[in-house]
Amino acid sequence: MKIPNADFLERTGSEMLGARLWRLPPMSANTLHRHINSEEFFMVLEGVGKIRVDGTTYELRKHEGLHVWPEQMRQVFNDTPDEVLWLIVGAPDHEVPKGEKPDLTKFYPTDPTELPPELEGVIWPPQD
Repeated sequence: MKIPNADFLERTGSEMLGARLWRLPPMSANTLHRHINSEEFFMVLEGVGKIRVDGTTYELRKHEGLHVWPEQMRQVFNDTPDEVLWLIVGAPDHEVPKGEKPDLTKFYPTDPTELPPELEGVIWPPQD
């Protein structure tokens, strides 16, 4: 979905913990997805962020966070004119054994590029 992000643990080789910063531009969204085994913690570091979990939308302010369990559908989005910076920590980080091809329908049971209703009419990701 072309969301700028930085993976902080990729250099450590950790297979149990992932941590990323996502900078959501105005009027943007990340993929609508779920994890099979991973729990995730989402925290807003700058701005006001929104996340939809299993159909419920949560608005988080700076330094507020939300825990999301495995199997729950989730999507982080930004329907404001300002950037929002998120910290996302998840464990375990690798849900598919190395060398195996993932069954993407388990993670994306619907169209992963589907935007939330708050972004109706927005074209995201941007067309090149």
